[in-house]
Amino acid sequence: MGDWVRELIEQSGYLGVAFLMFAETVFPPIPSEIIMSIAGLQAARGTMTLWGAIVAGTVGAMFGNTFWYLLARALGLHRFKPIIDRFGRWLTMDWAEVQRGERWFRSHGPAFVFFGRLLPTIRSLVSIPAGLLKMSLSRFLVWSTLGTAGWTALLAGAGWTLGQRYQEVDHYLGPLSTAIIVLLGLWYLWRVFTWKPNS
Repeated sequence: MGDWVRELIEQSGYLGVAFLMFAETVFPPIPSEIIMSIAGLQAARGTMTLWGAIVAGTVGAMFGNTFWYLLARALGLHRFKPIIDRFGRWLTMDWAEVQRGERWFRSHGPAFVFFGRLLPTIRSLVSIPAGLLKMSLSRFLVWSTLGTAGWTALLAGAGWTLGQRYQEVDHYLGPLSTAIIVLLGLWYLWRVFTWKPNS
């Protein structure tokens, strides 16, 4: 996958970086670890600037983030109430828990969005609860942009530093992403088997 990502960035520059990061946000199997690391490598070679690569990656990702936020906001949480009532065990929640989560999100939503953007795997999902729980668009954009910029800067900086060894970024972050997926899967199974509806 790295070869065609590198070719697209070499041919399209900042626009290619932005497009790939947008696609990565909408279709997560495209790894941002490789996209931004290659962008950092190209910056080290002088074909683009490091700051330009970071800005392009952040802008592209934010278009995707905002797409998911607006879609989730348009759907609205209350449309899911019949589904939650019927499939509560498999969703491991009931409506009372959803309401508690909504209250928690009002107080801690900015921190959730900011730090969530810095975590592999989870970063692609942050927009959905923010939209469903109707976080204000301005707060979403501010905190999501800050977190996304931090993530893209980290990866681009790693690509800049490692040079031709940009694939080492994915070598280290890939297992971390897998570990997060495994932990989330185990946590879900534990929730399914121990879940009881609130009386």
